[in-house]
Amino acid sequence: MGRNYQMAVGLKKGYTVSKNNPKPRLSRRTGTMTKHNKFIRDVVREVCGFAPYERRVIELLRISKDKRALKFCKKRLGGHVRGKKKREEMQSVIMQMRKAAAAEKKKEESKEAAK
Repeated sequence: MGRNYQMAVGLKKGYTVSKNNPKPRLSRRTGTMTKHNKFIRDVVREVCGFAPYERRVIELLRISKDKRALKFCKKRLGGHVRGKKKREEMQSVIMQMRKAAAAEKKKEESKEAAK
């Protein structure tokens, strides 16, 4: 290894200084999910439900047409990354629906067994 003192020539020439790491700008925070944002979006989703294109994406995903769903999302949302994000969101919604349905079924079975 090289010595840790100032050199006159070479890649490591000059006075050794520590890097100045500035605080990230507030504009970098735009779009970040906060607790309040998440709460508001959940309330809106509960009240309004899904948009028609989101319902179509859910139907495509239910019949295992993932690639077609991505193409559809890309067309509606304007980009590959946005489409992938929406497809993942809709897949998680389907998973939650299935879990809720399974829990409801289990609850009903336990009620019937108790009678």
